[in-house]
Amino acid sequence: MGEDAWAGLADQFAEGAYASVKGRVRTYVLHRQLLEHLPPPPAKVLDVGGGAGHQSFPLARAGYEVTVLDPSRAMLDKAEQRIPAEARDRVALLHADGARAVDAVDGARFDAVLCHGVLGYLDRPEPLVEQLCRCADTGGLVSIMTANAAAMAVRPAMEQRWEDALAAFDSRTEIGVLGVPGRADTVDELSELLRAGDVEPLRWYGVWLFVDWLEFSGTELDPDDEQRVAATAAAELEASRRDPYRGLSRVFHLVGRKN
Repeated sequence: MGEDAWAGLADQFAEGAYASVKGRVRTYVLHRQLLEHLPPPPAKVLDVGGGAGHQSFPLARAGYEVTVLDPSRAMLDKAEQRIPAEARDRVALLHADGARAVDAVDGARFDAVLCHGVLGYLDRPEPLVEQLCRCADTGGLVSIMTANAAAMAVRPAMEQRWEDALAAFDSRTEIGVLGVPGRADTVDELSELLRAGDVEPLRWYGVWLFVDWLEFSGTELDPDDEQRVAATAAAELEASRRDPYRGLSRVFHLVGRKN
């Protein structure tokens, strides 16, 4: 597998970003959006680039059979520590590169293939999207979450970096909040890639909006205030389904079904 590029970021990503209000909103909103399209458990789910299992372990708790595939041994070690005791027999961890997912799963097909927050770290989305589509069974779901190229100016504007904001209107790349270079896509472009893989796009959503803007404007949200977190998540879920709000989200969630 080569050098583990995520080893130095595993703690910050798995225990920092996901423990924040923004991270908890992401997990909740994506989970609710997935449940609108997933078949009932015990359907088989492949989470490509699934990291520490934050998105797929709630599905395992609900009765789904989950395989987390990730190229980072450090992230899979985090996942091993987080496997819910009541769902341990429904979770498999697979150390592999998503670009070779078909071979890594020995040609198995899944009822749902997830790939959340991965495409932006790749130079090109095509090779991985092709693998996602091939791993989906007939009638299976393909779920992709990635950065929204139509909203690249939001973060620098919220941080009052006005020159950067002007440049970002025509940019696809940025240095992300973890200090790692990232790249953005559009809904239309990824929809065409899904169709090329015989997957018909069903719907797309935003993921977070208000918490993202608040964070970059310097406002801190208390992750221990459960009532406020729940209210925040409810507002974000509603915004994720509506125009123009979903289009202003810095990331989007695209769901398709294999023909």
